[in-house]
Amino acid sequence: MGSANQKSAGLDLSAGAPLRIVSIGGGTGLSTLLKGLKGYSHVNAHMRPAHPLVDITAVVTVTDDGGSSGRLRREFDVLPPGDIRNCMVALAEDEGLLTQLFSFRFDSGRGLRGHSFGNLFLTVMSRVTGDFSQAVSLSSEVLAIAGRIFPSTAAQVTLRAHLASGRVVDGETHISRSAEPIRRVELLPAGRQPLSETLKAIREADLITFGPGSLFTSVVPNLLVEGIPAAIRRSRALKAYFVNLMSQPGETTGMRASEHVKAILEHAGTRVLDVAVLNSSPVAAPARRRYATKSAMPVENDVDEIRAMGIEAVCVPLVEAGKKVRHSPAAAARVALQLAKRGRRARLNRQLKRSS
Repeated sequence: MGSANQKSAGLDLSAGAPLRIVSIGGGTGLSTLLKGLKGYSHVNAHMRPAHPLVDITAVVTVTDDGGSSGRLRREFDVLPPGDIRNCMVALAEDEGLLTQLFSFRFDSGRGLRGHSFGNLFLTVMSRVTGDFSQAVSLSSEVLAIAGRIFPSTAAQVTLRAHLASGRVVDGETHISRSAEPIRRVELLPAGRQPLSETLKAIREADLITFGPGSLFTSVVPNLLVEGIPAAIRRSRALKAYFVNLMSQPGETTGMRASEHVKAILEHAGTRVLDVAVLNSSPVAAPARRRYATKSAMPVENDVDEIRAMGIEAVCVPLVEAGKKVRHSPAAAARVALQLAKRGRRARLNRQLKRSS
């Protein structure tokens, strides 16, 4: 009886059905996780046949106002395409010619310098279709991406930050350059709505992830879109936040892991987290010294404070080898996969209890 009801509602929670993961964020952090998840996608089933398959949905912030995205936004009144383009490239089925084209950035040319081809392609597609969300969908088909990508809202919004001194700063670019601690951020104008497809994906998810990525300019803005926090709270998915490895100068200087978690909960205004995923591997001394020159330090894992908030702390090695301190796509994806399995089991158990 329960299985029939699930299928009639468009949900298949059987053991062989793909695990549904909704990843929320922006910037390079979100694309890192997506790149790791791509190998488990049902689109790429031939890559890892021994593992459960994953159905991926990315929900991406649209507050970027700098660089190529900011220029296109101002000149053509389109949503900033940069973060979405990064996610499209991360989820592309292969890294062949089309992917290279979408990543190509002009280093010369009047009016072209600094623009990426992918940003221009999305802008043109948006003008042709008259709908940015449709432009993303059609462009995703061109790249044959292993998942779906939705902007957090289809409306033009500006990010505003209220700093510790009481000063107010508008615009993601100015906010990220501020040296003062951020007390809270908001979207202008308020009350912007998400896409119905986003709410549907959240409702049906086994796992909802936040980050990694800039706390106040990549992760939190998605939670300021009206209806998204409530949908996440109602969702029966497991909810996990991938805490950043390093502090971001100005934006999160001196903030411990529990303070990152607290900021997410306060901006959401409701319970949107079950798990905080923390890095347990040390950052190499040379990298620590390089980052320290820019006032960036490893985020302190104050696990007891996180647990005191009723949030589970999962500590695993997450640092990718290299000069830059970044999440390993493979390691982050493995954690997400295990959490998604837990989310699926919990949903199945609830379904069985209702059916009995």
